[in-house]
Formats: sequence, C-alpha cells, structure tokens
Amino acid sequence: MMSSVQKMRTLAMPLRVLLGFNVLFLISNGLFMLVAPKPWYELVPGVVDTGFFNAHFVRDIGIIQMFLGVLFVLGIRMRNARFEFWLAATLWLTAHAALHLWEVAVGICGVATLLRDFPAVSLPALIGMTLTAYAWKQR
Repeated sequence: MMSSVQKMRTLAMPLRVLLGFNVLFLISNGLFMLVAPKPWYELVPGVVDTGFFNAHFVRDIGIIQMFLGVLFVLGIRMRNARFEFWLAATLWLTAHAALHLWEVAVGICGVATLLRDFPAVSLPALIGMTLTAYAWKQR
C-alpha cells in the first residue's frame, strides 16, 4: 500500500508545493487557534480590528481550519474521493474569501485589507480551486 507521501509524489511538483502549503498552513494555523486563541488573536495582523476577542469563536474557527487541512490530506490518501474532499475544503475557503471581498465592496473594510489578508484568506482558496480543478480533470 502506498503511503501519503508516495501518493503525493504522483502529483506534479507545483501541485505538491500548493498542496503542502494548504495542508501545513491550515493545520498549523488551526492548531495555533485552538491551543493559544489569545496570542493568535493578538499576533495575526488585522484580527483585532474585526471585533472583541472571543476564545470560543477563535477555537471554533481553529477546528474548521484543521478540518480543512485534513480534507486535503484525505484527498492525497484516497484518490477516488480526492475531488470531493478537496471540493468540500475549497467551498469553505472560497466562501471565506468571498466574505472578505464583500466586506470591502460594502465599505466595512478598506481595499488594503485584501492585500493584508491575501496570504491567509485568498491564497488558500485559490490554491484549493487549483487543486480541485486538477482533481476534477483526473476523475
């Protein structure tokens, strides 16, 4: 039986890099949110501008982030369900990025927030879209 690492090697190098980014970012960010919600809230640029600190809410989102990372891992391990796993994760990531765009569009936030939030919000969604399109094509 092939390990996850061996299965990941069957993907082209650029896809492996993108996949690795999403897995590492989502799982590590989620774990950080879960075990240290207050430091996460204070350290991540722009988060304090979104409202008062709520440890329960930060942890809730941390669980979601870890779950999304796991969905990308499951897509590596279970090729037959890769599209479905990656699509599920990408739908949430895309909805989250769309919410950030909407907040700018209606004037809640300035355009500069899109650049500030890009690495943690829009980039994982774009990566998810790329990976999901690849998985769809491979079906």
